Amino acid sequence: MAARVGIILTCAFSLFSLILPTLSATDGIATYYGSAPYTGNACYGSKNPYGVWIAAASDKLWDGGKICGQRFKVTCTGPTNAVPHPCTGKSVTITVINYCPGCANTFDLSQEAFATIANPTAGVIKISYEP
Repeated sequence: MAARVGIILTCAFSLFSLILPTLSATDGIATYYGSAPYTGNACYGSKNPYGVWIAAASDKLWDGGKICGQRFKVTCTGPTNAVPHPCTGKSVTITVINYCPGCANTFDLSQEAFATIANPTAGVIKISYEP
């Protein structure tokens, strides 16, 4: 009997650990901008301590710059336009270093970050993101 309870608890824990990451992800939209070198940003001025794995945050996330330096795992979840199957199946971890005032999207990713998760031809994609 104790062995059955142990197996049930193990299965329940395994199922919970598979579902938990999905519950913490948030849906959004991503675009991308220019190409390196990335100089000048709202968080660090002319310095960019994070290389090319960066993004600008929309008004929704900016919160007066409190998001500066925060990292997010971003995954493409689908197209927003006529480009079929833009997603690569990969995720990328980005650091917010800039602000995208008035952007309708959630993140404006660096070109390198966008190309890691999606075909750049798509231009705009659906994403999920989590801290």
